[in-house]
Amino acid sequence: MENDSPKYRCLNCGNSEMEAPLIAVRYAGESIWICSPCMPVLIHKPNQMIGALKNADKIPPSSHSH
Repeated sequence: MENDSPKYRCLNCGNSEMEAPLIAVRYAGESIWICSPCMPVLIHKPNQMIGALKNADKIPPSSHSH
């Protein structure tokens, strides 16, 4: 019997590639996957990913104004 569970999941929220588009990212020598809804968190509030992303506390948030 073939395993139908999704192979890739968002490192932040756990969405599978069947639930949301996933984006491959290289960081700290590793390949990670993040879903499109969580991408703004990585960009603007990376400290919210502490525990899910190695060295998240060392990633500066994007500094720009709208």
